[in-house]
Amino acid sequence: MRRPQTNFAFIDSQNLHLSVREAGWDLDFARFRIYLSEKYGVGQAFLFLGYQPERHAMYTALQRMGYVCIFKPTLVYKDGTTKGNCDAELVLHTMIEFNNYERAVIVTGDGDFHCLVDYLMKKEKLQKLLIPNQAKYSALLKRFPSGYLAFVSDLKNTLKRKEPRKDGTLKGAYRGDLSSE
Repeated sequence: MRRPQTNFAFIDSQNLHLSVREAGWDLDFARFRIYLSEKYGVGQAFLFLGYQPERHAMYTALQRMGYVCIFKPTLVYKDGTTKGNCDAELVLHTMIEFNNYERAVIVTGDGDFHCLVDYLMKKEKLQKLLIPNQAKYSALLKRFPSGYLAFVSDLKNTLKRKEPRKDGTLKGAYRGDLSSE
């Protein structure tokens, strides 16, 4: 039986992407969206991103996977680096949507979100703090009770992006494969 989709996820996409990549693998965002839905009853998954026009096709693909993309304008510095920190947007949207979800799943390993997670816990609105890399995340987040913590890195075999076979097809998860996690 399908779980009611009354929870929302708020995803620090930069932290998720870089933390998983630092652990040596790439996340399959389509599988991750299914996982959030099936494991945590996530009806809406907000993905916070710095907007870069040349990545329009990627944003469209993410939206087709079921993510609600929230963009922040980026700055390109003289050295060529691009910056689009979305921390404030994630906190703001979590609070804007507060009355629209039963519980929140926060996806980050960044200690800047300590106050948000703490507030959601006190209001009994935190479903889970989903940390991308168990080997490397903020000590501030380690202070929360372990029952609220889960780790994307524990799901590597399920959520890792698979390379296509020689015939171009993929072997791996489809809707329903994730229920055993």
